[in-house]
Amino acid sequence: MRSKCIGLILLSGLVIFSAACGGPGESEQHRSVTVKGSDTMVILAQSWAENYMKEHPGLTVQVTGGGSGVGIAALINGGTDICEASRPMKDSEKQQAKSRRGNEVKEIPVALDGLAIYVGESNPIQSFTEPQLKGIYTGKITNWKEVGGKDARIVTYGRDNSSGTYQFFKEHVLNNEDFAREVQTLPGTGAIVNAVSKDPSSIGYGGIAYASGIRVVSVRRDDKSDAVMPSLATVKSGQYALSRNLFFYTIGEPAGDVKAFIDWVLGPEGQKLCETVGYYPIAQK
Repeated sequence: MRSKCIGLILLSGLVIFSAACGGPGESEQHRSVTVKGSDTMVILAQSWAENYMKEHPGLTVQVTGGGSGVGIAALINGGTDICEASRPMKDSEKQQAKSRRGNEVKEIPVALDGLAIYVGESNPIQSFTEPQLKGIYTGKITNWKEVGGKDARIVTYGRDNSSGTYQFFKEHVLNNEDFAREVQTLPGTGAIVNAVSKDPSSIGYGGIAYASGIRVVSVRRDDKSDAVMPSLATVKSGQYALSRNLFFYTIGEPAGDVKAFIDWVLGPEGQKLCETVGYYPIAQK
């Protein structure tokens, strides 16, 4: 029996050896869940993963960013168990996933975000209307004095086009018009916050959880509307104009370790971490 075990070591490795010989760790084969996509969600997903793994030794939850588009492509190509996205998947993407993977895409809202507008801490602007934001990011408004600020050129920062935040902003603020060429694209929300914090003439946008070292400005739907700041109450009610869901996507109904992790994320512990990180929990059913 012993020589048989040694042969299995040489041919197939230690895991099979342990199982064949009935040694320690017989039922402890290491397991993993992969989560890939939205940079907006990375800090949240990492927090979920770290806390979940503490409670579930023997399981690795691997989280990587790259943007919602990168996560969606990985889901379509079979490169991740869970795609995290800060925008809804497009119908064309869902159809591509079904054609490639042979099953429907499952959409799971896991948190809420108020997409925030960032300015430098010394910037006197208190609020923007949505038309003003559209004008700034399409290049029709180029000076702060046009929106009630100082006589200075507006420096605009935004996300790259693989970002779900980029797509959300383009759809909901620019009404699908193109960004101005002058908008400086950066690879992550943290980079935008860093750039805005160092430039008093700049403006940026991104997830509310990243709002540190800058000032978040309230948003009005138009000149006649009240100015609204992103908060748990205004995002849950939809009163804040740039409220959005943050999503997990899987191919088909999640099962096994993937389902267990998602169920935990949607449960009390996972949703409490949304607020700890700086996002908002989804409405509990």
